[in-house]
Amino acid sequence: MRRTPSLADVAREAGVAPITASRVANGAENVDEATRSRVLDTMGRLGYRPNLAARALATGHFKSIGVLTSSMRSPGNMWTIGEIVTAAAERGYTVTLLPFELRGGETVVNAYDRLTHEGVDGAIVVAERRLDDDTSITLPPGVPVIFIDAGGGDEYTVIDSDQAGGARMATEHLLDLGHRTVHHIAGPRESYAAMRRLAAWRRVLEERGLRVPEAPIGDWRSTSGHEAVDALLADGATAIFAANDQMAFGVLQRLHELGIDVPGQVSVVGFDDVIDADASWPPLTTVRQAFDEVGRVAIADLLERIADHDRPTAGVVVPVQLIVRGSTAAPA
Repeated sequence: MRRTPSLADVAREAGVAPITASRVANGAENVDEATRSRVLDTMGRLGYRPNLAARALATGHFKSIGVLTSSMRSPGNMWTIGEIVTAAAERGYTVTLLPFELRGGETVVNAYDRLTHEGVDGAIVVAERRLDDDTSITLPPGVPVIFIDAGGGDEYTVIDSDQAGGARMATEHLLDLGHRTVHHIAGPRESYAAMRRLAAWRRVLEERGLRVPEAPIGDWRSTSGHEAVDALLADGATAIFAANDQMAFGVLQRLHELGIDVPGQVSVVGFDDVIDADASWPPLTTVRQAFDEVGRVAIADLLERIADHDRPTAGVVVPVQLIVRGSTAAPA
């Protein structure tokens, strides 16, 4: 049986001292690039695999990050998680992904507890549902934690797109076109992002002294947007702002079935700018979230907290952008 190559074998083949090979294996920076490259090439050629447990004991770091997510079905979540994995790999970290079904704070705590037993240096919680309004979240101390797209309270850093700002952009865009009010299809009540968008939409209408229509509650799927249209039209809707692109697609489908011209008779705006939002007919005006930027910011902030556990918590808001396409126009 072939013997597994050791770090000493790597040092001998690369012509460096064992301590130098150890520094390269542990990701230390006090090694010149030519030597580092030679040692890494030798590791690859010999098939050397570092002893992660030994490295953790020596450095105090596992070079691993945990990601807990409440939804594997959300395109936005998966986009953000994909960028987290990429950004972590660029920094030499692996990612352990642990999905959980969020029905209260206890499941978050249990998932976190299971994750920390895997040996991670920090954790990122990606949760669509609210965690701060009706559930007290207190995670056991141990590793730094960052929340994305959820309210983690003042105790934790929360990184998110500008949900309220994006909803304001969408609503003001439709009003500035000349619509007398804007009807809204909200996302689920338990969604942190949906409630932020709903509140911002209502605030804009109130600030302008306009009628605030009843907002049906959807479930993010196109079917809920489709089902809401008839009631909105009966209420005189000429502009509809859906809380995400999928529901906006359902709105476009129903309007097409009814023979209602978009944007000639009704304008439609979504939120997210998912892939192919520009391929709908007409192309969807929407609010673009920078899901990849959220992931990169989360990794950068978390690694700083791993290096300095006393770093103050802070809320980080990533800007959004209104993308105007063919689904909006001035009212007839």
